[in-house]
Amino acid sequence: MQTSIPVSVSGPTSTAPSLGSRWRAELDLKLSLEGGRSVARYRHDGPLRILQTLYPEGGAICHNVLVHPPGGLVGGDTLALRVQVGEGAHGLVTTPGATRFYRSEAGAVARQQLHADLAAGARLEWLPLEAIAYPACDAINEARFTLAPGAELLAWDITALGLPMAGAPFDRGRFAQHLELSGVWLERGLIRADDELLMNGRLGLAGRRCLATLVFACGEAMAKPRQQRALEAVRALIEASEGGSLLAGATAAHPQVLLLRALSDLSEPSLQLLRQCWAVWRQELWGLPAQPPRLWAM
Repeated sequence: MQTSIPVSVSGPTSTAPSLGSRWRAELDLKLSLEGGRSVARYRHDGPLRILQTLYPEGGAICHNVLVHPPGGLVGGDTLALRVQVGEGAHGLVTTPGATRFYRSEAGAVARQQLHADLAAGARLEWLPLEAIAYPACDAINEARFTLAPGAELLAWDITALGLPMAGAPFDRGRFAQHLELSGVWLERGLIRADDELLMNGRLGLAGRRCLATLVFACGEAMAKPRQQRALEAVRALIEASEGGSLLAGATAAHPQVLLLRALSDLSEPSLQLLRQCWAVWRQELWGLPAQPPRLWAM
């Protein structure tokens, strides 16, 4: 049963597109707890929308399928997403396919922006499939999260550089990343294909072309025993999974933040590890069994 309430918007939006923009798509998703049920409502402008809201775990947690029918961005395109999770609501968002950043013309940047605000007691699981940086792309991928006290977040970011199995290495272009937990944590990175030290150095990507991050964040400091139990659980998985090209590690980077990093030649080993660790953290930190989105079984 689908309970999300879509509202199509025609005409100009409140945010004017930047000069030279080819295509701008916007989505505003609001999750609220109503009578013990997390309800999703959204507004969209352009080809970016919630295809389905599902309740495989009962009414308290809603799973949302985010789709961008064109499937990718070229220089000048912008995807702008805003997510608001109300007090006590719990939402999971995933995608049916990767986000593809295609080749850009000189000076034209493709941009994906996410702003998510979590109210007190809210939970958000942000679990899209990977972003693929095609050769000669010029792209920016931004995610900003604001957490009120008592709010908690499980999110990941997976980036695949080039298409090595298709003979299309990431040998030209650049990919900028921005991950922010407002007032708590900020990461910025610029991956340039011609940066030999970063791309192939032992202190950089060491020749690997998939980098992945899993984040658990709180709106206030975590108790140290809770942190330690969560880290021990995923470190056991990492030890069992490492081999071949996969390298990974987990740490308590801040009293409010747990981070797991992974590097691999292809996206599949990193994605598999992150799914396993997401399931473990869900159980350890929230007492919830792993309930993978139905898309993951397809």
